[in-house]
Amino acid sequence: MDLRNMVFPSARHFKSLPPLVRTAARGRAAEQTCLALLQGCESLPELLQAQAFLLKSGLQANPLVLTKFTSTASSLDAVDAATSLLFSPRAATHLYDDFLFNTVIRSHAESHRPDSKQEAIFYYSLMLRRRRRPNKFTFPFLLKACAGLPHAHGVGSQVHASAVKFGFADDSYVQNTLIRMYSGSSTSLDSARKVFDRIPRSSPVTWSAMIAGYVRSGLSNEAVALFREMQVGRVRPDDVTIITVLSACADLGALELARWLGSYIERESIPKSLPLCNALVDTLAKCGDIDGAVALFERMPERSIVSWTSVIDGLAMHSRGSEAVCIFEAMKDAGVPPDDVAFIGVLTACSHAGMVDEGCRYFDSMRREFGIEPKIEHYGCMVDLFSRAGMVERAVNFVRTMPIEPNPVIWRTLVSACRIHGRLELGESINKQLLEEDPMNSSNYVLLSNVYASTRRWDKKWEIRKVMSKRGIRKVPGSSSVELDGEIYEFIAGDTSHLQSKEIYEMVEEIGKKLKRAGYVPISSEVLLDIDEGDKEDALHWHSEKLAIAFMLLKTPPRTPIWIVKNLRVCADCHLATKFISKVYDREITVRDRNRFHCFKDGFCSCKDFW
Repeated sequence: MDLRNMVFPSARHFKSLPPLVRTAARGRAAEQTCLALLQGCESLPELLQAQAFLLKSGLQANPLVLTKFTSTASSLDAVDAATSLLFSPRAATHLYDDFLFNTVIRSHAESHRPDSKQEAIFYYSLMLRRRRRPNKFTFPFLLKACAGLPHAHGVGSQVHASAVKFGFADDSYVQNTLIRMYSGSSTSLDSARKVFDRIPRSSPVTWSAMIAGYVRSGLSNEAVALFREMQVGRVRPDDVTIITVLSACADLGALELARWLGSYIERESIPKSLPLCNALVDTLAKCGDIDGAVALFERMPERSIVSWTSVIDGLAMHSRGSEAVCIFEAMKDAGVPPDDVAFIGVLTACSHAGMVDEGCRYFDSMRREFGIEPKIEHYGCMVDLFSRAGMVERAVNFVRTMPIEPNPVIWRTLVSACRIHGRLELGESINKQLLEEDPMNSSNYVLLSNVYASTRRWDKKWEIRKVMSKRGIRKVPGSSSVELDGEIYEFIAGDTSHLQSKEIYEMVEEIGKKLKRAGYVPISSEVLLDIDEGDKEDALHWHSEKLAIAFMLLKTPPRTPIWIVKNLRVCADCHLATKFISKVYDREITVRDRNRFHCFKDGFCSCKDFW
């Protein structure tokens, strides 16, 4: 802003004023000029010009001007410029009011600069030393800063105590921020819940804060349970609450609840914001209802890059690669440039559909057409693309020429490809390297064990078991969850804690007999334990997905689709058994494991036995 354009009193009028009035008028004029300058600042050079005028006009002790300067500097990501002015050795900090201190604390709490959160705490301490009383606006900013600290609970507890001391413990803004601060760490969730339980629960904001805390800590079951409690209390959720609950549904695979939320949005006429629609599309896809996700996507009046990538990724993970590629092309035709996430989706789609040439073309176009530098995830997609197509040598050469260091996921992909396509010596060599780089990951040992089992090298397989035992490495227990009548049921391998365990295990036995009559032969090499074949078959019987399938066969009508979420990669025996079950019991069974979706129907799997 040009100072020459500012309006000042005329010289004749100004000289007619008394001396004290003239001095005050000069001060007010300078103040208004500086505020106008700051209002028009759009860059750091303009901010520095305003700062020079501020100093020249003697406004460095004016709280109003300094507050505006601080907020402007913060908006330009130049909070250092504000603090260097406000807290210089000659600064009259004893004149600063609580509003100015709040602005300084807020600027640091919202800054992405290193150490800014710690500095927010420092300026709060300075505020107290200058005998300025904090108000209800001070603590939300301060607690937000605490949440960004590595030792959030300790510092946050002290700030919490300070809020109580100054009488703001019952302020709704302070309470909601306390919940967010405590729930940012799984170790502090109990503290968050204690705050939540003391609040009159009429506001959806409070419920959303606690539900989001559970989701961030990976406690999706608790998040859903709290949402149900919210419904019982007749508190109407807003779109933020629903988006948070949808993320919990996606994690759990709670398709019934996700569909209910979609109906609830329609029934209660909740505004269909773009983030809400995107969350619903993503959740339906992750819960197995890819057709519902696509249908919703097609009805959306407005779409963002997130909308497109959600449906592309969903189709890819459901092995509907050709459709995913079509959506990707439609996105480009609509004038939406793909981002790095969209390319992960389309490369995954090409991999699952066996579209090698198309995948290579898309990978090359990232830099050439869109200026996107491939990340490790994109290189991983290409390794998977070549591996699925049986091009093991090409996959290995691709990894050797990568400009970035391969991660364990890429090495595991190569090992699996070597095992499936008979390149066992190469797979063994790669897996040994993987064990050297990541010696405490149990999945690496399981992979190598499978390589040895596929060549019937049982002595080597038992050596792997001994090494795991010696190093104290245990295979992560398999768990599978299913949803029935709005409830989530989780099954652990070999678990007998379910109320209907007797009926479930009897059903597993019956399933095993029917499958054997249909030609199923258990893949006992999946068992790492050194036990006889009969015991190995028993161990395979009690894998978590088999317990989950048995439960659903008992509890649902014939031909009802079954949807399972598994925490680990599906083992070869369970994969084979589920193919047989889908045919023998005429059930469509969808399993979402750690890597992808498996859609079993009529004895076949959508992954084409590569996963």
